[in-house]
Amino acid sequence: MFPPIPLLGLIRLGRSCSRTVPHITICILAILLGSKFAVAQTGSPDCSWPYTAATYDYRIGKAHFTNIENRHFPPQVEALIRGSTTSNIGADIDYMLGKVPNHHRALLSLVRLGERLKTDKIPGTKGPVGCYFERALSFRSDDTTVRLIYATFLSKHAREPEATRQLELAANDAGDNPFTHYNIGMVYFDMKNYDRALAQAQKAYGLGFSSPHLRDQLIAAGKWTESVAPSPVSIDGKSSDNSAATPAKSD
Repeated sequence: MFPPIPLLGLIRLGRSCSRTVPHITICILAILLGSKFAVAQTGSPDCSWPYTAATYDYRIGKAHFTNIENRHFPPQVEALIRGSTTSNIGADIDYMLGKVPNHHRALLSLVRLGERLKTDKIPGTKGPVGCYFERALSFRSDDTTVRLIYATFLSKHAREPEATRQLELAANDAGDNPFTHYNIGMVYFDMKNYDRALAQAQKAYGLGFSSPHLRDQLIAAGKWTESVAPSPVSIDGKSSDNSAATPAKSD
């Protein structure tokens, strides 16, 4: 379980935010939730171009792709300043995602580049931005961070049902990880789905998450209620709590 980090001011952290890899989910959400953009949409794109020879899982394969990252995704590419191997930033990000489809920071940079260029099909890439999320999830369907970034991307494009589905799948995979449930609640709150944001917040706090930020947001919106455990009820509708039962008479 990752410890929380302060949320205030993360939007302005930019590149330094994304360097704190253990806390990348909160960094990503802070940046994406603060962005407003609309880009051209493509209908039913073909996302089936082949993977490159070596494909690594971003969560566990760091030692295997460090050299690739240093060459194709150095700080100037991540910050969208300039390309590394070519003048085309999109080409370097595309190569990085070809080797590591679920590279969280590269996916974030791709979304931000699409925002900057106001297009869903970025020069130097092989397909629309959404395809890179579909391919990442096809590669590793249990990567909840990819689903969180994708849900935020979909929500910003007014694709709420699809965003909600990604969050449902993320919650299903989250298990007893309070960090993930908290971040799911953050995205729901930004979508103004307060009932689900509350449910995820209560889940996270019940599992021991300590940051009060989401609770404070729900309180400010007038949507916070304390979680109340339901009373045990038997089949006939009466309480099944043994503590309330009448003691048996002694002989």
